[in-house]
Amino acid sequence: MYAAGKTATANARQLIDGASFGLEALKAIGAAFDAAWTEIAGNFGDDAEDVEKARLRLTKALLSIANDDSRDVDVLKRAALQRIALDYSRRR
Repeated sequence: MYAAGKTATANARQLIDGASFGLEALKAIGAAFDAAWTEIAGNFGDDAEDVEKARLRLTKALLSIANDDSRDVDVLKRAALQRIALDYSRRR
């Protein structure tokens, strides 16, 4: 389980680190990801596959709303969490 959690972390981080944003925007996006994940991680249980999927959804949500001028970690975090909530509600 620990190794799978590390893989999810690496995959999400690789997407963020490989994104085409300036250094300051990438720092803000990474911090927003960490803050958002801390807030929602408990909702996904212990199943490594579920955790990985959720982390990747969060990453994609963040990258879809971020731009090169993104600097406000809290704004990014809230927007990404809203995007995820909308995506989940549409699936039901």
